[in-house]
Amino acid sequence: MKIEQIYTGCLAQGAYYIESNGEVAIIDPLRETQQYVDKANKEHAKIKYIFETHFHADFVSGHIDLAKKTGATIVFGPGAETNYEAYFAKDNEEFKIGNIIIKVLHTPGHTLESSTFLLIDENGNKHAIFSGDTLFLGDVGRPDLAIKSDLNKEDLAGMLFDSLRNKIMTLPDDVIVYPAHGAGSACGKNLSKETVGVLGDQKKTNYALRADMTRDEFIKEVLEGMPPPPQYFAKNAMMNKSGYDAFETILKKGDNALNPEEFEAIANQEGALVLDVRKEKDFIKSHIPNSIFIGIYGAFAPWVGALITDLKQPILLVSPEGKEKETITRLSRVGYDNTLGYLKGGINAWKDAGKDIETLESISAKEFSNRFKNEAINTLDVRKDGEYKSEHVVGDKVQHFALDYINDNMHTIDKNKTYYLHCAGGYRSVIAASILKARGFNNLVDISGGFVAIKNTDTPTSNYVCPTTL
Repeated sequence: MKIEQIYTGCLAQGAYYIESNGEVAIIDPLRETQQYVDKANKEHAKIKYIFETHFHADFVSGHIDLAKKTGATIVFGPGAETNYEAYFAKDNEEFKIGNIIIKVLHTPGHTLESSTFLLIDENGNKHAIFSGDTLFLGDVGRPDLAIKSDLNKEDLAGMLFDSLRNKIMTLPDDVIVYPAHGAGSACGKNLSKETVGVLGDQKKTNYALRADMTRDEFIKEVLEGMPPPPQYFAKNAMMNKSGYDAFETILKKGDNALNPEEFEAIANQEGALVLDVRKEKDFIKSHIPNSIFIGIYGAFAPWVGALITDLKQPILLVSPEGKEKETITRLSRVGYDNTLGYLKGGINAWKDAGKDIETLESISAKEFSNRFKNEAINTLDVRKDGEYKSEHVVGDKVQHFALDYINDNMHTIDKNKTYYLHCAGGYRSVIAASILKARGFNNLVDISGGFVAIKNTDTPTSNYVCPTTL
């Protein structure tokens, strides 16, 4: 028996390759599926089943493409419905892969069809669970992503309580836990950085698995402090349920090198968004007017999903050389399938063609501190609410809204005033500045190094409060 976790940091997502005696099961595959086919071929094995723990909301799964390539059967848990061929398992139904068994445990709560897959090894031992978004390390899945007219998040949280107590916590303590996500995912509140654990440890340390916890206490604690889901979640879930274009088709369409004239013409004709995915320091130095920065070296895909509201938005890329295909791939993972091409030669080709460029003013934290003390300047903090409440710059003209909700809060700032923007380290503030610049806010100054650097100056800040106590 072989179990391999294939973890993708940008999405904080774990897919799984399970092999026994020449047969393979894939659990929650990524959008680009050739890697699983190649792995199976290398091992002279055949992919027999593709198990989906639920309709994922934070990424587009590769189950449909993989089934077409391999003839494998897509398996969902009870209650799932799709627009393509799949098998809908019964609770406790078993599937044989070589010398092992995958048993379906229906664990509704995160979504109605959510299921946990129990691996029973060749000796009949309960070896591991692939828990999807039902159980994470340190947390459980959010119960607000599958709302129906007759159900609310409290109802789903109650279902999740029952699923955990009746299906998961009854398993032996030595069962290995393989979750769908780790720290960085918006599918839970307090996920661990670890990506593999043991059930006994979770029973001791995971707040949601406390033995003395009542149903009402669980519902209250799971829902407390949970921010609204990113706007793309419902759209990705629908793609996973209804179907999508083949990944190879998306990649071929987007892998289109354009000279500056072609690039500009398509941008104008198609109303394309120019997405600059270079490092923030490069965007600061020079960028195409009205382009949006979301750097591929940061938490790229989740920020694209949070900030670009139309999955069908035509996109043109300004990318580091050699990163074009990777960018198209990572966009497709969250359902942005309409990349039309990229600027061949990058920003230097744009400059050489005599095209207009813009810059973003950026100053050091020390210079910001000097100006803050000597001038009445407007400061805009775009970190998350918890980061701001934990510790922030103190002043009459300090304003805060999280980058996640910039589109809802733009009306609260004045285009005629100058704003000094910061996040924690500098990535999110440049994203925010690019969006604001594209909307006509031209008086913006980025604070290099963000709040981490500001704290090392004598800028007045609030007393630190541990985020876990908020």
